[in-house]
Amino acid sequence: MRDKNGLRLAIDIGGTFTDTVLMGAQGQILATTKTSTTPNNPTVGALEGARRVLVEAGATWSHINGFIHGTTLATNALIERRGATVATVTNDGFRDILEIAYERRYSQYDINLVKPDLIVPRERAFTIRGRIDAHGQELEPFDQTSVDRLIAELSDCGAAAVAICLLHAYANPAHELKLRTLVKAALPELDISLSHEVSPEAREFDRLSTTIANAYIQPLMARYLADFQALFVREGLTCPILMMTAGGGMTTLETAALLPIRLVESGPAGGAILAARIAAETGQTHVLSFDMGGTTAKLCLIDHFRPQKARKFEIARAARFIKGSGMPVRIPVIEMIEIGAGGGSIAHVDRLERLQVGPESAGSEPGPAAFAKGGTEPTVTDADVVQGLIEPGRFAEGRLQIDMLAAKKALTSGVGKPLNLDAAEAAFGISEIVDENMAGAGRMHAVESGKDLSTRVMIAFGGNGPLHATRVARRAQIDHILIPRNPGVGSAVGFLYAPVSFEIIRSRYATLESLDVAGLNNFLDEMIIEAQSVVRAGAPDGRLIQRRKAFMRYHGQGHEIEVPLPDRAIQEADILDLRHAFEEEYRSQFSRAVPGMKIEVLNWALEVSTEPQALEHYPDARNTRRAQHNAQRRILCEVTGTWRAANIFDRAALVPGDVLDGPALIIEPQTTTFVSADFSAHVDVGNNIWLTRNGERRP
Repeated sequence: MRDKNGLRLAIDIGGTFTDTVLMGAQGQILATTKTSTTPNNPTVGALEGARRVLVEAGATWSHINGFIHGTTLATNALIERRGATVATVTNDGFRDILEIAYERRYSQYDINLVKPDLIVPRERAFTIRGRIDAHGQELEPFDQTSVDRLIAELSDCGAAAVAICLLHAYANPAHELKLRTLVKAALPELDISLSHEVSPEAREFDRLSTTIANAYIQPLMARYLADFQALFVREGLTCPILMMTAGGGMTTLETAALLPIRLVESGPAGGAILAARIAAETGQTHVLSFDMGGTTAKLCLIDHFRPQKARKFEIARAARFIKGSGMPVRIPVIEMIEIGAGGGSIAHVDRLERLQVGPESAGSEPGPAAFAKGGTEPTVTDADVVQGLIEPGRFAEGRLQIDMLAAKKALTSGVGKPLNLDAAEAAFGISEIVDENMAGAGRMHAVESGKDLSTRVMIAFGGNGPLHATRVARRAQIDHILIPRNPGVGSAVGFLYAPVSFEIIRSRYATLESLDVAGLNNFLDEMIIEAQSVVRAGAPDGRLIQRRKAFMRYHGQGHEIEVPLPDRAIQEADILDLRHAFEEEYRSQFSRAVPGMKIEVLNWALEVSTEPQALEHYPDARNTRRAQHNAQRRILCEVTGTWRAANIFDRAALVPGDVLDGPALIIEPQTTTFVSADFSAHVDVGNNIWLTRNGERRP
């Protein structure tokens, strides 16, 4: 009997479905499942999924020694504004940091501009006297006498959480720490977030906004994480639960409860980790990760096997693609573009008789009309059903019955009648709009990053990613697509490959000409100790690796570029190398360096992580054979606009070397891969499916 000890469990709670994966000790996937997300209590759907995979694998809770969890709860709470009542405390004279923000309008000529909702109104913004300068020196003593007044104000305003953001606390947190001690003693039930712990970087508005976001979701996430752990412990779980973070690593429940803002976008981060690993295994240096689920679609650029990262992103933008229209959050994060385009995205006709899709979603309750759970509005999934792209009897492992008549009725009433179209034409229109929305988002993301999509391989996964991949790729001018194994639960699989890690970005101003090497090394050593303590809490044993970076700019510039540092103590001889590295990176981004300019370093970054799991490398299949289909199905072909017969293949029956031509449907338990008429498919030695446009073979 196969040894069942050392199993690892991953659960990804999305807006529509909860994905669960059970992995064996040798890295093999033993069981996967999708369950409907239960919005009122997400742990219910998660527990159902865990029980299913354990039964399928013939295992028990005692066999599990690793548990990784990611959730959209933090993201949704911020977007839907379902967090705690928050107050802020800043220095005297800086009460209006939120109102002033960047001192500019994100759309200069929009007379109906809607300012971002930054959660805390002015009447809950309080101040206290005392001042630290940018070098960490005390300019004005902490005013202990005003604490009683502040405590009364916090108590009277009804706040459940407070965000404390004092000037230059990243350089010296003494005043923030003292204030927390005093407030906590007087108001023990109040959740307190300190800016030097949440986002220890310069730029007061961003730091305050991030601290507010953390405080806003902290009570909700602390309760959720405690309840989640208690439920699984009662079931018999004995190992710690680790949480996926937005930066692509894992951390402990304790750290997640203290810094829940790091859980925002944790689910999509797992998908990017999976795509980066597959890119490394297949040798693809330039990749676009495409993750389409039930509620949203996420796209991420991956170069040389590492996802593109950022130090800042925005939540709940008032204008979807305009920077500055959302709430800025400054934390280390895998950079991706996310739009409201998923299987549950609702289609409607606006007052100008234009067909629109999303960002509103039917979610899991009631879900698309085709799910026969009470949904009546037309969705992307209803459109796919009516076009014949979903096999009703095998959808969602056969646990969800597909109601074709309900889907047609929703499409006809919601889209067909207003535009004088039948159900099939309405379905075709919805698909055209949503696929173009996703391709357009990908093109925009690439342009903003100065990159070209047409040279990239798309790695598609998620419940709807393989179904829409060829249609999106065609519009994005991408010719090659890879569908990995178990794509329907791709983000959860990615959790299992993520390292336990923690990244710190901290401000310490210096110029290369006057760099205090000894002081800098002490500063970095303190960051190492802090990061290692977090990582060791989740990974007590094993070798740890470090990555160090500096964020540098020419004197007078407003933003920095990232330059790698040696993973050892900095030496005087490294300063010249840092200058050359900065100028080379600056030249690559802006075509030329600027000679004779003073170079500044504003922020320093350190990431400590466990070693990644060993990669598998797949040689190409030497022999090819024509795959045999087991059935056919009529589909509405988007290439010709006519109904055509598509061959149906069972993915489990495909073997390395199999080739087939579109139109075709490759069905597996949690998703379907649609091979468009202008694509062919090829199975490699790793059982990945390659889709190639125009009959070309994989690159």
